[in-house]
Amino acid sequence: MPTQTKPSIVFAHGLWADGSCFNKVIPALQADGYEVMSTQNSLDTLKGDVDAVTRVLGRVPSPVLLVGHSYGGTVITAAGNDDRVAGLVYIAALAPDDDETSQSLLDKFPKTDVFAHIQVADGRVWLGLDGIDCFAGDLSPQEQKAVWAVQGVPAVDLLTQKVKGAAWKSKPSWYIVAKKDRTVHPDLERSVAKRMGATIIEADSSHVAMLSHPNLVIDVIRKAATAIQAGTAAPQKAARRPSP
Repeated sequence: MPTQTKPSIVFAHGLWADGSCFNKVIPALQADGYEVMSTQNSLDTLKGDVDAVTRVLGRVPSPVLLVGHSYGGTVITAAGNDDRVAGLVYIAALAPDDDETSQSLLDKFPKTDVFAHIQVADGRVWLGLDGIDCFAGDLSPQEQKAVWAVQGVPAVDLLTQKVKGAAWKSKPSWYIVAKKDRTVHPDLERSVAKRMGATIIEADSSHVAMLSHPNLVIDVIRKAATAIQAGTAAPQKAARRPSP
């Protein structure tokens, strides 16, 4: 999608987080002159969260660079099919294909430590305070508690829901792998990044690279936005898995 227009940047957060998880990267991008917004996903249904991103696309100038963290990667994988979206940045994120859900993708890799610290109550999946180290272990204890306090709490069946359309098959993609991730397995991250043909950057980070390594995340987003603006970000062709 060649263009001379500076892209807007829209963030989508994942589970046990909210839009504030991007508060270390948004100011720098705004200072660069980018229009930036972050959705506040309800985590009730995948379709509802995709719709939330789509509504924000109507509030910023096109073209748009979507940035998804964790489950937010599933959200932008579907929302990214919108014609207003020019590219995708994944941060330690899920990126299911049409025949996968977030959960089925997770199930293909070893279970991570965080799932030993969750509780189900009132139809939602809560992260216990004893599990915050598995989520944000390279933040200070004070920051960890703040992240835990504003956690978004997903519906119990959220990860098994599906919305068709894998935007990474037709849109240029960038992927930040969190090498010390104990929430989404790093091998899952590498696998989906390779499958989508993304530009891959590895960070010595926990699951929340945008909080523990904000400068690296800002740099990746800037490069992605510059490539889109210059028209040098050619669409990728997904690597197909062999038929069984």
